[in-house]
Amino acid sequence: MSGLKQIFKRNKIILKTDFFISNKNLIDWSAGSNNEINIIELGKKSIESRETLDFIARERKSKYFFVSLSDCKISLGDLFIRRFLTLSETFNAGLIYSDYHEKNNNREFLHPLIDYQSGSVRDDFNFGKIVLLRGDLLNQYLKEKSFETKYSALYSFRLFLSRKSEIAHIPEPLYSIEEEEIQSGNEKIFNYQKSALIEREKEREKVFTDYLIDSGAFLQANRKAVKFNELEFKNIASVIIPVKNRVGAIGDAVASAFSQKTDFPYNVIVVDNHSTDGTSGLLRKLKRKYENLFVIIPPEKNRGIGGCWNFAIEQSFCGMFSVQLDSDDIYINEFTLRKIVDKFYETSAAAVVGSYKLTDFNLKEIPPGVITHAEWTDENGMNNALRINGFGAPRAFYTQVIREIKFPDVSYGEDYAVMLAVSRLYKIGRIFEPVYVCRRWEGNSDSNLTIENENKNNRYKDFLRTTEIKIRQRINNGEKGWN
Repeated sequence: MSGLKQIFKRNKIILKTDFFISNKNLIDWSAGSNNEINIIELGKKSIESRETLDFIARERKSKYFFVSLSDCKISLGDLFIRRFLTLSETFNAGLIYSDYHEKNNNREFLHPLIDYQSGSVRDDFNFGKIVLLRGDLLNQYLKEKSFETKYSALYSFRLFLSRKSEIAHIPEPLYSIEEEEIQSGNEKIFNYQKSALIEREKEREKVFTDYLIDSGAFLQANRKAVKFNELEFKNIASVIIPVKNRVGAIGDAVASAFSQKTDFPYNVIVVDNHSTDGTSGLLRKLKRKYENLFVIIPPEKNRGIGGCWNFAIEQSFCGMFSVQLDSDDIYINEFTLRKIVDKFYETSAAAVVGSYKLTDFNLKEIPPGVITHAEWTDENGMNNALRINGFGAPRAFYTQVIREIKFPDVSYGEDYAVMLAVSRLYKIGRIFEPVYVCRRWEGNSDSNLTIENENKNNRYKDFLRTTEIKIRQRINNGEKGWN
């Protein structure tokens, strides 16, 4: 890497940069001497422990230091040092990160990252494999935050930095990596659900709650209970199924909805979003079979899933409780709907969320199996929900409330958006046993996402968190009209 060596020779200030890495052999570079470039090995120390941050604060010699976030092999590009340091000064950034090139399975490609927003508070935000941090802000953090952390020190420090300085993204690939194994989409999404990580999750919730308090966005636990008005509705519940081009799955979903055993009246509303694959014809046949099946078609052809939900809940025949069923999923048995409705009455909640089991299309369970979102608590769930990427499924709503809130008209994150809004104001009921089967197959909208689509989804959910945090800050400031 002769280009990098030339940069070190040309620009002496660059030599005053610390590298903190778990093993110096992991970074493939060739520049200067170790007397000029201070490499400090962390060994087996975890970068997520408070003890390690204390160690770095004692050992660092300069304003900035780098931290490697991965055990993969990292090769630094010719402009790596120059761009990181120059742009850190330009933005006065406490943390700065860049895009990179990735090599795996004999394939090389660009891995772009997304910009950091004030709502990018989830603990799995992707900063890439190496970041530059400011030492003076580390000292300030260690002085102001005295609690011990075993699993969340870097996360806690990052949240602190987001309040004290800029977090800047360089949209340029300044290094490359080689990884031996890439996790599947399901493994990445549900990593935090693994039982071995429960202690870490509790600690990270504590760290995040502290951040919300400092940010003025923390909500107290006194959510509003709901008084249900049965007289305004002909049915107690409606199972709502938005669908577009799912001819191979929609029949199972409708049959599952009508298999429910209840002691109250309910119907099923399928929103056919202008299907073109035979779904519409199949629904016409199913309508002749099921008396309480309502098939409705939005007037526009460009509605997202959220827009389809809005169209369904506006109908006069929509029940008092609007209950989710995706077009390629089914309920786990014939008692799901009854359990959901019972939970509404038991908790006086504006929304109820169940737990689900992941299977393939033939109902064979696949990893990680049952998803309960057991991190939810009645005392702090509405705050901790901003840290994670979802609430769980199936979701059900008191129709009067959801008619007021409305879904954003998108096909990803619409459920997360309304659940954040509901949890901001009302009680949420939870069912921690599986009542729903989420079938994964190649036709799923979130199956085998490209980096670009994954970035798009994450950017949107970060936007939702940014919006929600600002609203909660306004509520806590006593501003009218946000409750």
